[in-house]
Amino acid sequence: MAASEGTVVLAYSGGLDTSCILAWLKEQGYDVVAFLANIGQNEDFAEARKKALALGAKKVHIEDVSREFVEEFIWPAVQANALYEDRYLLGTSLARPCIARKLVEVARKEGARYVAHGATGKGNDQVRFELSCYALCPGIKVIAPWRLPKFYRRFAGRRELMDYAEKHGIPVPVTPKTPWSMDENLMHISYEAGILENPKNPAPPGLYTKTQDPATAPDTPDTLEIEFKKGVPVKVTNAKDGVTRQAALELFVYLNEIAGKHGVGRIDIVENRFIGMKSRGIYETPAGTILYHAHLDIEAFTMDREVRKIKQGLALKFSELVYNGFWHSPECEFIRHCIGRSQELVEGKVRLSVFKGQVYILGRESPQSLYNEELVSMNVQGDYEPADATGFININSLRLKEYHRLQSKVTVKQNE
Repeated sequence: MAASEGTVVLAYSGGLDTSCILAWLKEQGYDVVAFLANIGQNEDFAEARKKALALGAKKVHIEDVSREFVEEFIWPAVQANALYEDRYLLGTSLARPCIARKLVEVARKEGARYVAHGATGKGNDQVRFELSCYALCPGIKVIAPWRLPKFYRRFAGRRELMDYAEKHGIPVPVTPKTPWSMDENLMHISYEAGILENPKNPAPPGLYTKTQDPATAPDTPDTLEIEFKKGVPVKVTNAKDGVTRQAALELFVYLNEIAGKHGVGRIDIVENRFIGMKSRGIYETPAGTILYHAHLDIEAFTMDREVRKIKQGLALKFSELVYNGFWHSPECEFIRHCIGRSQELVEGKVRLSVFKGQVYILGRESPQSLYNEELVSMNVQGDYEPADATGFININSLRLKEYHRLQSKVTVKQNE
């Protein structure tokens, strides 16, 4: 028997690609340990374990990371109001460093020198997985089959992969269940590739799985009150039936349920991948969409204007770093610390309505509010002298007057 190449921990999903990769790694002489993260996806984990062992995995680790995903990754994104390119709430981007952290932990436990993944050579996930692995375990070696010529030349297309699967007893559907690829976690589900690669093609009927069609969603809204402390949701109450949730994971799951029922959280976008190409993605982020709107509102209510301007700039950079795979970088850690500091007084309750694909803010209250009703009232003068505004306007108009005075001179000279 040939000597083993060593132990590799494979980030395993149970799907066709990583099942074939598991068998292929065995062919190359590796002892394979399969690692499957439960991060809130709809998966038969017992069946996935059975499948991996049948394919020759010497051990299977299934780790539930759902709670830490919410508390340590989603909550900082909520505090940041993180959006990539103004629309994407970063569901996949946030999940990858969470999964990679546990992957490295399992590799250390198993004494493995290698980790492997099934991310393609064209996407963002290869970068996210590997940057996280190298940051957390600098000595680890990563095997990325879809970047190895001997692998991708052998499996030039889906047909070759399915032929290999049949040869090795890997269960495969007669035809793909859906002519696109999907990736799901607790925060969202993404759809891309296949028929979706043509950006003018609309989402086909039956694509969405986390949210109901807004057109057929309930005709009565759910009214929710979400309480925040330090920029993090700590309690949700449904005014309709009095249901409350407080623990982080349970709160997030409940918001997914309510938002999904009302068709909230769908987007269809073209985005810029880190490696330099544009891609089309369709996303459902139900709970994340509710929390984005609620947090944005309570933050504006409680945070100083100039602090918020700086924080918005940091949030923009944070979103870019997370999307590009730099969660475990020193700069991202620094930004998370700064954003966390900005959230110390972001506290209070937001009341909102969820209805037919939309989130409507109804009201807010906070012991840390910077809103002064008497000061802003049109009916009460309060501690404010309207005449002072004249000087304020004069000073601010000085720059504009000088600019246009000069422009007038330049125009006259050009016309002479």
